[in-house]
Amino acid sequence: MKTTIIGSGNVAEAFATALKKGGHSVVQIFARNEQRGRFVAQMADCEWCNNAANLKEAELYLICVSDRAIREMASSLPFAKEAIVAHTAGCGTLDMLPEGLNRAIIYPFQTFSKGRQVDFSKFYLFIEAENSDTYNKSVAFAKSLTEHVADADALLRSKIHLTGVIASNFVNNMYSTAAEVLSEAGLGFDVVAPVIAETAAKALDSGNPATVQTGPAVRGDSSTMERHRGLIGDNSLLRTIYDKISENIWRIKEISKR
Repeated sequence: MKTTIIGSGNVAEAFATALKKGGHSVVQIFARNEQRGRFVAQMADCEWCNNAANLKEAELYLICVSDRAIREMASSLPFAKEAIVAHTAGCGTLDMLPEGLNRAIIYPFQTFSKGRQVDFSKFYLFIEAENSDTYNKSVAFAKSLTEHVADADALLRSKIHLTGVIASNFVNNMYSTAAEVLSEAGLGFDVVAPVIAETAAKALDSGNPATVQTGPAVRGDSSTMERHRGLIGDNSLLRTIYDKISENIWRIKEISKR
């Protein structure tokens, strides 16, 4: 499908790279940020545009902007009449796009960062669409990038998005917290890197991360946990995090025994 990507952030960059690599025709990058827009357009080997009057005709307009900007952006552009207009928001709904369009959602379940290439064939694209024809075309587009394509309505996508926040955003924040503690001890983040790698590998290999949980909380080792609380000291936020996650580790252990 001849595709125009709207936006120039991390998701737009990832799609631009994947589509170019997959031999797709990217018609245009439409983005208000000229520097980023031109950069993403170069990656997709197409032109950049920031004037709605110069938006070219495409078969798919893929809106890759922040959730709060979708409505405004979609309402301000003159899309080709027969084209599919899709956004990529995990917690978004179809009605964030104006009525009268062939509306769809193509949600990539992955974490994206500027400058990092990701392999679309390794993760899921979740689809919802206005009608059967739009759905079939959206699925065909998704399957040109990955075999992992599935239906997901707004509620299911929101739950999937929540798991991403917990498993990626929250976990990365814990990495940052660990880095702070190491820095205070005069050590670098590389000290804990092998532990992170092995923990992730075990979880993925296990099929159920609860079965490979280790640490004082799962053992009920209260003396070690109390020493940790002493080391945390006056940092009440970190103490709360430590206690709540330890409590959740124990809770999941008890559930898994049933």
